[in-house]
Formats: sequence, C-alpha cells, structure tokens
Amino acid sequence: MSAETLQQLTLTGRHVRLEPLSLDHLDALVEIGLDPDIWRWSPQSITTAQDLRAYVETALDERERGVSLPFATVSLDDNRVVGSTRYGNVALGDRRVEIGWTWIAPAWQRSAVNTEAKLLMLTHAFETLGCRRVELKTDGLNERSRRAIRRLGAREEGTFRKHMSTDTGRVRDTVMHSIVDDEWPTVKTGLTERLARG
Repeated sequence: MSAETLQQLTLTGRHVRLEPLSLDHLDALVEIGLDPDIWRWSPQSITTAQDLRAYVETALDERERGVSLPFATVSLDDNRVVGSTRYGNVALGDRRVEIGWTWIAPAWQRSAVNTEAKLLMLTHAFETLGCRRVELKTDGLNERSRRAIRRLGAREEGTFRKHMSTDTGRVRDTVMHSIVDDEWPTVKTGLTERLARG
C-alpha cells in the first residue's frame, strides 16, 4: 500500500464517515476536543488548540511516512466532526495494523458512531488489506476502554509493564488486545448485530 492510497481512503457507513484527517479539520476538532476527560488516559497532554494542532501534525507526518493512517470521525446524523481515530503501527508486510488513537467528544460517546467506526476499520483491515491481525491497546488503568475493546470481540493478550511515559510523568502499563483473521467472521457478526439493535 502506497502513501497515496493511505491518504485517499474514506470509509462510510450509515452513522459515521471516516475521512482522511487534515488541518482543515482542526477548528472543528478544537471546538469539541479540549474536554479534559477525553485525554485523561492519553500519553499526550492535550489542553490547548496548539496541543491539538501538534497532535494532528504528528498524525499527518506519520501518514506521509506510511506508518499511520489518521481519520477525522464525522457523525452522519449532523455531518459534524466528532473526533479522530487511526490505523497505526502499519506493518503490511506482516499483515498487521493497530486501531487506536481514538477519541470521540462526550456528546457522541456511547452512540453508534464508535461501534460503526470500528466495524468499518476492521472490515477494511481484514477484507481489503488482508490483515491476519489487528491490535488495540489501552492504558492499564483505563477500565472503560478495556471493557469497550473486549465488547468489540477482541481478546486481551497481556500487559506491557512500564511500557511508556506520559506527559504528566506517570509511567504507563499498556494492555494489548487483538483480533485475528480466524476470529473476524464471529466478531463481524457480533458488531453488525449490535449496530442493528441500536
């Protein structure tokens, strides 16, 4: 997959559109993205518009280097940018990607937006990119995220102890989860049924 292909990818469902992240999204992201609760478990401290701009610029740099594919998350109910997510640690030679760096403004949390976004990304990873493995990781202290990842159908694999430093100086343990290609049909059915239930 070339950097050009990465830049052009848009994934669209009934509730959400994932479109290539750009600096054109920055004002909308700043409008909804400076709530401290969003960034509580992030390694980065995002408290200002400048912090969020640096976050977006880092994502765009990673895309140019072909190791990440960041998206703006757009709710189709009101056509508003409501957050961001990305494929990261892209290793297509090993047929592996990570889904992460996901944040959604509180007003759209616990809606169909995140479930469908994950369904779109997982479908593309397994059925278009031919991935054998999709990884999802989270802060060991972030119980809500860990439960949400398991509800997707991912399997918790273990904890990377003292895995990374955060901007606050806390040393974070990271919990790794994955979905592999053998599990994907069952996971896909489960996510599709969740969306149908609303």
